[in-house]
Amino acid sequence: MAVNCFKCRHFFTTWDARNPRGCKAYGFKTKALPSVVVKQSSGVECLKFEPKQEEGQRR
Repeated sequence: MAVNCFKCRHFFTTWDARNPRGCKAYGFKTKALPSVVVKQSSGVECLKFEPKQEEGQRR
Protein backbone atom coordinates (compact mmCIF):
# COMPACT_ATOMS: atom_id res chain seq x y z
CA MET A 1 0.00 0.00 0.00
CA ALA A 2 1.35 3.42 -0.95
CA VAL A 3 2.14 5.91 1.80
CA ASN A 4 0.17 9.17 1.78
CA CYS A 5 2.74 11.87 2.54
CA PHE A 6 0.02 14.46 3.14
CA LYS A 7 -0.99 12.51 6.26
CA CYS A 8 2.59 12.11 7.56
CA ARG A 9 4.05 14.28 10.31
CA HIS A 10 7.41 14.47 8.49
CA PHE A 11 5.98 15.93 5.25
CA PHE A 12 6.37 19.65 4.64
CA THR A 13 5.79 22.19 1.88
CA THR A 14 8.73 24.35 0.81
CA TRP A 15 9.00 27.78 -0.80
CA ASP A 16 11.22 26.30 -3.52
CA ALA A 17 9.14 26.19 -6.71
CA ARG A 18 11.44 23.54 -8.21
CA ASN A 19 11.17 21.29 -5.15
CA PRO A 20 7.89 22.14 -3.41
CA ARG A 21 7.65 19.05 -1.18
CA GLY A 22 9.94 17.68 1.48
CA CYS A 23 10.50 15.01 4.10
CA LYS A 24 11.99 15.95 7.47
CA ALA A 25 12.67 12.30 8.40
CA TYR A 26 14.87 11.66 5.36
CA GLY A 27 16.04 15.26 4.99
CA PHE A 28 15.31 16.04 1.35
CA LYS A 29 13.14 18.22 -0.90
CA THR A 30 11.63 17.02 -4.18
CA LYS A 31 9.15 17.79 -6.93
CA ALA A 32 7.36 14.43 -6.50
CA LEU A 33 5.86 13.10 -3.30
CA PRO A 34 8.69 12.00 -0.99
CA SER A 35 7.19 8.50 -0.60
CA VAL A 36 7.44 8.02 -4.38
CA VAL A 37 11.12 9.03 -4.36
CA VAL A 38 11.84 6.67 -1.46
CA LYS A 39 10.10 3.78 -3.26
CA GLN A 40 11.93 4.48 -6.54
CA SER A 41 15.35 4.76 -4.93
CA SER A 42 15.12 1.92 -2.40
CA GLY A 43 12.45 -0.37 -3.83
CA VAL A 44 10.71 -0.35 -0.43
CA GLU A 45 7.73 1.67 0.82
CA CYS A 46 8.61 4.52 3.18
CA LEU A 47 9.47 3.14 6.61
CA LYS A 48 9.47 6.52 8.39
CA PHE A 49 5.76 7.28 7.97
CA GLU A 50 4.13 8.58 11.16
CA PRO A 51 0.52 9.81 11.07
CA LYS A 52 -0.08 13.47 11.85
CA GLN A 53 -1.85 14.23 15.10
CA GLU A 54 -5.50 15.12 14.72
CA GLU A 55 -6.53 18.61 15.86
CA GLY A 56 -8.18 17.18 18.99
CA GLN A 57 -5.06 15.18 19.92
CA ARG A 58 -2.65 18.12 20.16
CA ARG A 59 -1.55 19.30 23.56
